[in-house]
Amino acid sequence: MILKSISIGQGKRKDFCSFDFYTIKPNIMERIKCLIIGSGPAGYTAAIYAARADLKPVVYTGMEPGGQLTTTTEVDNFPGYPKGVDGPSMMVELQQQAERFGTEVRIGHVTEVNLSIEEGGIHTVVVDSTTTIEAETIIISTGASAKYLGIPSEQRLRGGGVSACAVCDGFFYKGQEVAIVGAGDTAAEEATYLANICTKVTMLVRRDEMRASKAMQHRVNNTENIEVLYNTEVDEVLGEQVVEGLRMVNNTTQEKTEIPITGLFIAIGHKPNTDIFKGHLDMDDAGYLITKGKSTKTNLPGVFASGDVQDKEYRQAVTAAGTGCMAALDAERYLGALGAH
Repeated sequence: MILKSISIGQGKRKDFCSFDFYTIKPNIMERIKCLIIGSGPAGYTAAIYAARADLKPVVYTGMEPGGQLTTTTEVDNFPGYPKGVDGPSMMVELQQQAERFGTEVRIGHVTEVNLSIEEGGIHTVVVDSTTTIEAETIIISTGASAKYLGIPSEQRLRGGGVSACAVCDGFFYKGQEVAIVGAGDTAAEEATYLANICTKVTMLVRRDEMRASKAMQHRVNNTENIEVLYNTEVDEVLGEQVVEGLRMVNNTTQEKTEIPITGLFIAIGHKPNTDIFKGHLDMDDAGYLITKGKSTKTNLPGVFASGDVQDKEYRQAVTAAGTGCMAALDAERYLGALGAH
């Protein structure tokens, strides 16, 4: 094994420390008892429980070690942090906790899978198109990526006032003026959530009508401090280090206007990171993995899913961690029933 250290980024309010990983030499076939794909709260919680159950888990971090929380400057709603914590530091601590019980964390991106349909079958994955691994169980914790507008000013100010989660970050804008982009049920729900915290919410809708359900539209329209601007898009997010305002453009008249805001919330949807599993695992129309009942079991034996990859309703770090625990317990029970653990 080769110890390798990488730095995965820099927070807007503070620098954060690098992660240490193990990488495995290319083209070495190995068989492991429990493979965890993904390194967010779900993946690391699964690793903690799996390691304590002596499943000797191996975590492959994926393209974004630490998951979405590494782009979050402050986390105030995860239990056990009375003073709050920045996302990257929290993920470092989760990784360290998993490693304390024997988890091996490796940097790498799974590029190919061959999943067995047999009970007790061996699953095969390829990492970085070079390393082939056999696994008795797999826990998929690859998460879901928030969709952003893709304009430079938005990307530059992510973590500095631009957020894709009102429930996560809305509290920091209490008593301030904010804007939200989106027209579906999620955008409408987040707009009304923000309206309870902020003095004013400006909602930008790209078309001349909302896509949200009638019930959600009524809720938005009946909330006094929400202003809905139709046929309106973001032209530029204003501010150097933090969001200070928003320049908008009417896509019908091309007229541009500016408003002062301190926070911009993007609510145009999420994309689950499941492309590699298409044709192997059951998923819904949006690509979220389908699990059986209240378990984390997928349609294939020995393959489990946890976190945002199978949860489009809550998308919170604490709920992701809960399903990570469930996936590890499901994997342990699966191996126990086979007599393999």
